Amino acid sequence: MKPFLVEKPLIGMIHLLPLAGSVGYRKQGGRPILDAALRDLYALETGGIDAVLVENFRDAPYAKMAPRETIAMMSVVIHQLVEKAHVPIGVNVLRNDGLAALAIATAAGASFVRVNVFAGVAFADQGMIEGQARELQWLRKDLGSETSILADVHVKHAAHLTNLEEAAIDAARNRPDGLIVSGIGTGRRTAAEDVQTVKGASCLPVFVGSGVRIDNVSTYRDADGFIVGTVLKEDGQVDRPVDVARVGALAEAVSSLRLSR
Repeated sequence: MKPFLVEKPLIGMIHLLPLAGSVGYRKQGGRPILDAALRDLYALETGGIDAVLVENFRDAPYAKMAPRETIAMMSVVIHQLVEKAHVPIGVNVLRNDGLAALAIATAAGASFVRVNVFAGVAFADQGMIEGQARELQWLRKDLGSETSILADVHVKHAAHLTNLEEAAIDAARNRPDGLIVSGIGTGRRTAAEDVQTVKGASCLPVFVGSGVRIDNVSTYRDADGFIVGTVLKEDGQVDRPVDVARVGALAEAVSSLRLSR
């Protein structure tokens, strides 16, 4: 399944330290940010992750579109991660800068991007956020990029005007490469019935975007992949480094799920 090398890939998050352009940036340059990201990459790969999604998670409060200095620093970091990685790397630029994510991914050699509001409208803590589907498809064509686009349906931390099925149909007709369904917030469980609803709305792969744990992964048997952050961190705390043992345990559970088909 493009761009992943295995069935039902387990995609681990690298939450970058605050980048230039964010209120939390410590003005120490990019080296500490890269070093922390490389440590998390090593832990994820050692634990058996299938792919990695890199995100400016610690830049909150987010701008709707990322500042130039954030994009520049993120580009450098992701290029280094791609050079070191043995698994596919993806990019998500919060809050909803899919154009920046696609440009970074294409320049740095990353394999996929996540776009939080790909189609339609979401009402988030940044205000009203509009979809970028047409602009993204034009940019991908203009760049000659083969980067895959994974699009959220009812992105977390937001309110939506349409129901989940309608949103999935609208997202799918704008031609992403996969859909993501999540819980209401970071680390919050995704309802298994929501996965079924989104799968029933299109033929695209559907990824579970939040709340996956060892004790519930079997309920997502029909999902096509898993994006996991919080539960892979030390003590299950989102602001901690990645824990190799937690990655290994979840990777084993996902592997068992593949074998049980």
